[in-house]
Amino acid sequence: MSDFSPSRPPSAPAAKPGLRTGRSPATVTAPAAARAQPAPLRQRQFVFVLLNQFTLLSFSAAIEPLRIANRMSGQPLYRWTMVSETGRDVACSNGTVLRVEGPLPDMGRDDVVIVCGGVDIRANTTQPVVNWLRKVARKGSVIGGLCTGAHTLAEAGLLENRRATIHWENRDGFLEEFTDTDLTKSVFVIDGNRLTAAGGTASIDLVLTMIADDHGKDLANAVADQLIYTSIRTDRDIQRLSIPTRIGVRHPRLSRVIERMEQSIEEPVSPADLAEEVGMSTRQLERLFRRYLNRSPKRYYMELRLARARNLLMQTELSVINVALACGFASPSHFSKCYRAQYGTTPYRERGTHGLDDEADGEPGLEDELDLDDLE
Repeated sequence: MSDFSPSRPPSAPAAKPGLRTGRSPATVTAPAAARAQPAPLRQRQFVFVLLNQFTLLSFSAAIEPLRIANRMSGQPLYRWTMVSETGRDVACSNGTVLRVEGPLPDMGRDDVVIVCGGVDIRANTTQPVVNWLRKVARKGSVIGGLCTGAHTLAEAGLLENRRATIHWENRDGFLEEFTDTDLTKSVFVIDGNRLTAAGGTASIDLVLTMIADDHGKDLANAVADQLIYTSIRTDRDIQRLSIPTRIGVRHPRLSRVIERMEQSIEEPVSPADLAEEVGMSTRQLERLFRRYLNRSPKRYYMELRLARARNLLMQTELSVINVALACGFASPSHFSKCYRAQYGTTPYRERGTHGLDDEADGEPGLEDELDLDDLE
């Protein structure tokens, strides 16, 4: 067993004479034959599938609540094991190497499979893992994905017509590729026997919810206390910080405009229409953005669209032209110029490929010094 696996759970200490045992007086004084027999212990086995470059935080945030639940209850409520596709040790995204206990195993129907994803999830979602997940799913097992693990589940066809979530940074690519999944912005989702958590500390919320379902809220709260986790989130809580918190400004109209921009990437809305929607003139909106964000609404909108485009380029196999269209650019050459002004390279070069737009970028020219406002 690996270092993360539970050692033999501590037995509950024997009660000393005269000390309270926590049982009711009726149970203590009743004859043995009259006492109710204890319910059989329900023990769950978790199998963590560590993909290459998985995120250590989301994994440890899932396994630690299980360990603490065993400790706080004094019983082996949960067991776990870590495996990889080949049985070789796996390096996570920060370079730490974890020892696993073997390759992908035969699974029991009652086992819980958790796929731990992280960086470069497309390359690390291999066909052997996908085939194994499909085989496990046919048994009706509970299968979950942490961080980008939802991508692997979707690739295996396990999230069709299901609600799910994934780390917000990977949301755009997922939506383009898996249209039959109801992707939410929640920190975690439990849809029948499919579990997904967005990554980071969201794994804590997911596992605490499972502990509460298995053994009651008192134990889940005790585990949260041990984790110094003051508020257990539900599947109704969303991943990202609010817009005012993200931009560091609490201005209702500014937040509404930015929210509208984020919702209208493929079909951008003009500054005049944005201003009208919040009851301002275009000049007032311009001053609002300059005051709080030190840029024009036009430039801020362009940066949002280019950030979305970069996510799609890095996370999907969409053609550069389709990425441009998905981010509101009617012309690939215009998209390339804007992209280069923002990131110092063209969309094709970002992917390590070459296309027609590279011809326009072959020699330094005026576009090297253009502002994003000018390009739009």
